This record gives sequence, structure tokens and C-alpha cells, in this order.
Amino acid sequence: MGQRLSGGRSCLDVPGRLLPQPPPPLPPVRRRLALLFAMLCVWLYLLVYSCAGSCAAAPGLLLLGSGSRAAHAPPAPGPDGSPPRLPFPASPATQSAAGEEMAEGATSQEEQSPETPDSPSPISSFFSGSGSKQLPQAIIIGVKKGGTRALLEFLRVHPDVRAVGAEPHFFDRSYDKGLAWYRDLMPRTLDGQITMEKTPSYFVTREAPARISAMSKDTKLLVVVRDPVTRAVSDYTQTLSKRPDIPSFESLAFRNRSAGLVDRSWSAIQIGLYAEHLERWLRHFPARQMLFVSGERLVRDPAGELGRVQDFLGLKRIISDKHFYFNQTKGFPCLKKAEGSGRPHCLGKTKGRPHPEIDVQVLRQLRDFYRPFNRKFYQMTGHDFGWD
Repeated sequence: MGQRLSGGRSCLDVPGRLLPQPPPPLPPVRRRLALLFAMLCVWLYLLVYSCAGSCAAAPGLLLLGSGSRAAHAPPAPGPDGSPPRLPFPASPATQSAAGEEMAEGATSQEEQSPETPDSPSPISSFFSGSGSKQLPQAIIIGVKKGGTRALLEFLRVHPDVRAVGAEPHFFDRSYDKGLAWYRDLMPRTLDGQITMEKTPSYFVTREAPARISAMSKDTKLLVVVRDPVTRAVSDYTQTLSKRPDIPSFESLAFRNRSAGLVDRSWSAIQIGLYAEHLERWLRHFPARQMLFVSGERLVRDPAGELGRVQDFLGLKRIISDKHFYFNQTKGFPCLKKAEGSGRPHCLGKTKGRPHPEIDVQVLRQLRDFYRPFNRKFYQMTGHDFGWD
């Protein structure tokens, strides 16, 4: 018996290959790769979760932007059908009405929403709090009813421009609050982006040139100018819409109509004396730091005028014809996609107010009055705007 047990196989004497064996340990390289993959999955989940509410507000993802596919996409047709090729042909009457609509965009938007949201950048939309607040390197300083809102909205399409939506009015109304308060109004920017704001009343505020120069002598200044007679009528039309009981345009424009004495103290007239206002600015800033944008050309050829602006600001020429379509109903160019939206956008939804009927002789007298100021302005800027 003992021989059989010692000579045979015991029930415990089972070959090792028949027992379940633990899996061999992963090699160090594969173990690290697996860990990295798990970390990547967690990071992607957190990124998507954090961006769920902010991606819709990133215009660079919807419009253009550095490397954005939308910047190279073929133009989409406007809501009125296939848009004509820019620059846009327009009759003088159409240009006047179009300029009125675009120039009044600021008022319409600010009346409806006093705080226009800032233009977010693609990257800062992903990472809340990224970037820093800077004092503006460029300011649209004027002029009222010239098309400043149109210029700002067009520029906000550029991925390297970050701008305050509402007018800060710091250098004319709130200067006593200090630069720290002013800086806090600005949007956050990343390296390579420009901080901007617009307040048209700066151009006619006597203290503004010295105050902006004290902030930074390198500030770039943009002035949107328009035929001063048309601008004055547009200014009056806006006031009339709010105060229907004001006197007639003729009675406000002249101290003595029969003698042809124009009332220069009326703000609608005084703003159009561009040469006089420019003299104050040139005491504090060299001419090379100022760009004068034609309000008429901003209607007729927005991409061409925006090209000049982008060059002046040192930006890559990204905004072009493909970002605009000509709205036949309104009679002026609109954005195919506004910042923060994938839909077409036109300024001044409630605008297009008809101008009051003004005696042709009154308009002729005003043109005679402005002519010497216009010619001096042409000489100072080196550009004939063709208002005469």
C-alpha cells in the first residue's frame, strides 16, 4: 500500500499548468500608457462639461478667427437672396439713408440694451478668467452720427479685437473715477489682442486729448467722419424722435436765417466743425496716430474701409468682402454673422427714420458755411472726403 502511494500520483500532485495562474504584470511602458489614457479621458470630460455654457458665446468658433474654418468658408447668401459683389453701388440718396441707418445703430442698440456684451475670444471662452484687463490701445473717439457703432461692430468680428460694448464715457464724464475704474470696464485680453472702446463725444470734449495722452501717448485714435450737413440733419432727426416738440431744424440752425448767420453754438452744427476739433488733438497726438474713416465709404465699401482700419491697428487683414452682404431692403451692408451669433446681423432694427423735409436753400446755406472748414480739414488729414 505504501509503495502504491509513494509510486503513484497524489491527488495534490497536480501539474502547475492545470491550476489557475495570476495574470503576468503589465510592462512598465504599457502601465504608464494606460494611466495617461485614463487621465486624458477625465480631462476631456471636464473640458466638455465646463464649456457647455460658454461655447455658444464664442464668436471665433462661429465666425472667423485665427485658424477658424469659417474664415475660409465660401460666403453664405444673405436673407434677401444672393448678395451683390462688394463694393456696393449705391445712389447718393441711398447712401444718405444708409448712413443714417448705420450711424443711428448706436442709439438703437443702447436704448434697447444699455450693456452690450463684450466680444469673447475663442480661447477665453474655454477657460474662464483667462487673460487680463488692459487699458485700451485704440479708441474710436468720434464722431456722433458718423457711423461709429457700425465700425465697432464690424471690428468685433476680428478675433484679435476685444471691445467694450457700451460707451464708457470715461474721458468726458467719469474721469474722476480713475484709471483703475476705467480698466475694470475693459474685457479680458490675451497676448496679441487689442483692447478697444468707443465714445463719440470724446472728439468734441476739450479735456479729452490731454487726458488720453496722459494715459498713453501711444494710443491709436479712430475718427469716423461724415458730410457735416447730413450729419447735422441726422443728429436733429434722432433728437426729434425723442422730443417731438422741439423747434424746427431751420430755427435751430440759424441765428438769423435771412442774413444767413448760422448758430455755431447748436451742438448739431458745432460737431461738424471737424478742423477746429482736430487742432486740439494734434497738440497732443501726432497725425500718424489718428485714422479718419469715411462714414460714406463705410456704407459703400465696408471691406475696403475695414482694410485700412486693420492696417492702421496692425492687425492681419481678416475682415473682408465675405463677411458682408448688401441688404437691399435696408439699403446698406450687414454682417453675415455677428459676433456671438451664427445669424446675419444688421444695425438699427428700428431705424431708417425719414428725415424731416428741409428747405433746399437751408441745406445750400449750410454747405456754404461748412465749405471752408471742410477744405481745411482735407488739408490737415491729407484726404478729400468729397463733401463739397
